[in-house]
Amino acid sequence: MAQAFGLYTHQRNNRIRSNLLIAGLFLLVYLTAWGLLLIAFGYGGVPRGRTVFGEAGRIFRSWFPFITAAAMLWVFIGFRMNVAMINAVTGAKGLAREDNPKLYRMLENLCISRGLPMPKLAIVESDALNAFASGVNDSQFTVSVTTGLLAQLNDAEVEAVLAHELTHIRNGDVRLMVIAVVIAGVISFIGEIVFRGFGRSRIRVSSDDAKKGSGIAIVVGIAVIAISWFLAVLIRLSLSRSREYLADAGAVELTKNPDAMISALLKISGRADIEGVPSGVMDMCFENDPDDFADLFSTHPSVTKRVQALIETAGGRMPAMPPHPPKIGERQDLPTMVEETAARGPWARPPQGPGPG
Repeated sequence: MAQAFGLYTHQRNNRIRSNLLIAGLFLLVYLTAWGLLLIAFGYGGVPRGRTVFGEAGRIFRSWFPFITAAAMLWVFIGFRMNVAMINAVTGAKGLAREDNPKLYRMLENLCISRGLPMPKLAIVESDALNAFASGVNDSQFTVSVTTGLLAQLNDAEVEAVLAHELTHIRNGDVRLMVIAVVIAGVISFIGEIVFRGFGRSRIRVSSDDAKKGSGIAIVVGIAVIAISWFLAVLIRLSLSRSREYLADAGAVELTKNPDAMISALLKISGRADIEGVPSGVMDMCFENDPDDFADLFSTHPSVTKRVQALIETAGGRMPAMPPHPPKIGERQDLPTMVEETAARGPWARPPQGPGPG
């Protein structure tokens, strides 16, 4: 975590991954469509003298242009409507300058300091302590924060969280996550519907004088959809956790206050889960509460690891007394230590060289 900005390799890799994810979407759509055809013909049967696999292949080839057009349409909708989709499932509502001048000014000052376009602001009515960024271009980028976060973090900590999300936008992480969540998510949705349907009904293969089904085709179709579903989930899990370390580092570079980031992480830990929000969207959030065995499959490193990285690399310090979040509705302001932190350099590193005396 040596640098936060100027990470051109990281940004380039994110652009490459974004293109690969879009290409992968088409592959997953083709696999899912073929699996659905196998299941449909396996159930309904095909005329005597034909095979289910042959008939499914023939229909798939004839429908290929329409399947491709449908995938392209979904990509278009995902790129144009992703913020609205995410806002719909999180309940986020736009926040104008006059609604919260202080919060707006915090984000605006961070943008001015780096010459970045000002993203939109949104608020989520939730007691959870969390934030996330969404959008795929400058006209869409939005930073959303929960009411719980604003109520229970002090100004320096809120600023650190905003700087973290702003770094995600600059590094191209948000665009990558939107593609993974919104676009690949439709495959997971189809897979879930199929398997829920099979969980509620018995497999009955058509077999009459005119048509004959195939249990093998049904099993293969289910397996193909299961593979597509697994790959769609794997897309999310394959996203590098390093993006969170880099965003933490970017926040420190912007605010010159690693202690505020550490304090924010400690307050948010264990209180980040936004009720009713899908796991894919939670992957986009500032914190996603991984713990124990689940940490192996999380898109976020644990708070412990993030704090350790800030201490070892950014010169941050643990609070003398770990911050205990106040009750909902109360506000707790910790000493920000901004002046002392700034004196230790742009990364707040401890002074190098021999000490006094």
